[in-house]
Amino acid sequence: MTNLKIFEKASIRSFFDKETENWYFSIVDVVEVLTDSVNPTDYLKKLRKRDVELGVYLGTNCPQIAMVNKSGIKRKTLAGTNKDILRLIQSIPSPKAEPFKQWLAQVGAERIAEIENPELAQARIRATYKAKGMNIILTLNLAS
Repeated sequence: MTNLKIFEKASIRSFFDKETENWYFSIVDVVEVLTDSVNPTDYLKKLRKRDVELGVYLGTNCPQIAMVNKSGIKRKTLAGTNKDILRLIQSIPSPKAEPFKQWLAQVGAERIAEIENPELAQARIRATYKAKGMNIILTLNLAS
């Protein structure tokens, strides 16, 4: 199943793999949106050369998936899951990427705090379910 995701009025091609139950997003489209690059493919090539670990990561973890490009032609493009896209964002030196980097830092800090104090994780889960209109009763066995 293919779909377009809209980010700040820009389209990011996506594909849902029913077998793995994962969404994949066009890496070039993400680069284009976050950098305003005239040639996002070249930008990505330069980025991968500058950040060798990123290049290896993307080459190892990101498959080529056939998606329809702006010309209406279906071509294989490098695609990544949410995790892969978040890794990519970390390497993009752009003001548009900064809010995502700040969010990642915040979420990371919160999860570390939850590891240190599991009651924080329970409170977050309760708040999430409550916001969705669901009730949940959590118990934590700290005796083990």
